[in-house]
Amino acid sequence: MKRLLQVKTILTNSQVAHFSNVAQGSKFTSNFKQYLKLPNGEIGSYFHDVPLDLDPTTATVNMVTEIPRWSQAKFEINKDEPWNPIMQDCKKGIPRFVKNLFPFHGYIHNYGALPRTWEDPLHTYPGTEYKGDNDPLDCCEIGSQVIPTGAIRRVKLLGSLALIDDNELDWKIVVIDCQDPLAVHVKDLNDVETHFPQLLHQTREWFRNYKIPDGKPANKFGFDEKYMGIDETLKVVQQCHDAWKGLISMKRSVNGAVKVPNKISRFNEDVNDGTVAIESDNKPNSKIPDAVSKWYYI
Repeated sequence: MKRLLQVKTILTNSQVAHFSNVAQGSKFTSNFKQYLKLPNGEIGSYFHDVPLDLDPTTATVNMVTEIPRWSQAKFEINKDEPWNPIMQDCKKGIPRFVKNLFPFHGYIHNYGALPRTWEDPLHTYPGTEYKGDNDPLDCCEIGSQVIPTGAIRRVKLLGSLALIDDNELDWKIVVIDCQDPLAVHVKDLNDVETHFPQLLHQTREWFRNYKIPDGKPANKFGFDEKYMGIDETLKVVQQCHDAWKGLISMKRSVNGAVKVPNKISRFNEDVNDGTVAIESDNKPNSKIPDAVSKWYYI
């Protein structure tokens, strides 16, 4: 825990713009890894080392971008890999791409995660019968800029949607980049409806249907498919941040169901007791298979 406290002191006094990344391998292949580079030059974890910095008075947090809007490669923070790099999710060794669900191309928002949060697979969220999905909280950034993979942004919480995916609760937190031109005008879900007509409805429909082209049933939602407002969303974020604190202190290990991240993260002195340096070995992007361009109609 000493290491955690040291890193936290370094990072909470830094601006998110001071983070960078180091990439290895070829993007769109199973060997691609993008690591977080801390302001002090060390390699860190997108999951554990980026501060959440939840500010309830302004409803703002830090977000790690995994998937840029309109792209299809399913990049995510790998919580089982040492140092938790961003990698492309694979199935049977084959990189995964989301289908183009007409009229949308790829992901309809900048898609990412809230660092230092964890949806506890042992915790049933009040008002539902479902437990967490064992991942950081997902978030959808709705602003005007396409944000690259690995970028860290200060974002404003606007609301949340309780997606039920494979019988697990998988919250989708709706946010907007604090630097977006509309951010000053968008304070809650009502403002989203005003400045982004149909966005909330279409977001729910996209999450409902996006797995159907893969032969899976439509997803469901908790709370009668209604979006939760800022107050409830703040509770969700705080609860998942508290769950993360329990996880990294080894108070909540799920035997047989999860690899507890602190067994392989920077907080385990058995893995490394000093600075870790990973050199960039970024190769040209691999060709995306032609089949990924296909349109699907629901």
